[in-house]
Amino acid sequence: MLLLDIIHLKTQFPTQDGMVKAVDTVDLQIAEGERIGLIGETGCGKTVLGMSIVRLLQPSTTIEGRILYRGRDILQLDEEEMRRLRGKEISMILQNPTTSLNPVLKIGDQIAEAIQLHQKLGKREAKSKAVEMLESVNIPDAQRRADQYPHELSGGMKERVMIAMGLACDPSFIVADEPTKGLDAKTKMQIVDLLREATAHKSLLIITHDLGVAEAICDRIAVMYAGELLEDASSRLILEEPIHPYMQGFINSLPSKGLMPIPGTSPSLIAPPHGCRFHPRCSRAMKICERRHPEMVEVERGHYVRCLLCA
Repeated sequence: MLLLDIIHLKTQFPTQDGMVKAVDTVDLQIAEGERIGLIGETGCGKTVLGMSIVRLLQPSTTIEGRILYRGRDILQLDEEEMRRLRGKEISMILQNPTTSLNPVLKIGDQIAEAIQLHQKLGKREAKSKAVEMLESVNIPDAQRRADQYPHELSGGMKERVMIAMGLACDPSFIVADEPTKGLDAKTKMQIVDLLREATAHKSLLIITHDLGVAEAICDRIAVMYAGELLEDASSRLILEEPIHPYMQGFINSLPSKGLMPIPGTSPSLIAPPHGCRFHPRCSRAMKICERRHPEMVEVERGHYVRCLLCA
């Protein structure tokens, strides 16, 4: 059953240099219990897409399209309705817990705040539930840690706190933004194991540039570049049989594949290239790629690609 249906989503925000088209006509569906990895280079619009779903963007941001959650358009909800939905039904694990956590509030109080709001518990009961959540994400001596401040915890411990906050109200759908960014290899694998276990019966959109993380957790992977999706398929197909030249290059740039970087740099989201947005960097580009923008096509069951080579 379909849980989330993103239809022709466009998210733009103004800057001194012009309008940034961070998300440009994205369509994405997520089923009940499905875990999807949204991967791509830094600055391609992944985080803005996630923030659009939970509506945590600046007031100057313009959002068009539809985001249907259980058939209800999130973009049409007023602020109070969205506040009730956010945290209880849909939650977001923000990237960089050092800046996301309030430095002057104790860890337990920050988790308890959401529990009090959505589960209508008293302060003492909410604090007790917060300690339980810290225990559930494998934080040792949870009672003591709940009375500490963010600066007293390690990076891996703070990431576990963010996951505990995201899971505190037992949401059906979780958006996790770069949950392993900046962690050492051992801590990263611990966080991956924790997320995989904690979301076993939930829907998840994990935003990452780490293919290993997406492979370990996700049923499906969607590839984003310059504000739009280029490929969408099962994790196995994306990683073993990628079709889009960008995804092929992404995989070949990994150390295990020979560390062959894609030439050039990501294009501007203010003035992206005409035609295919990847054509200036594509070794297989044709003349038509410079002037014709490709549509997303289903090349085989469940495998979608935006490339004129597949047209």
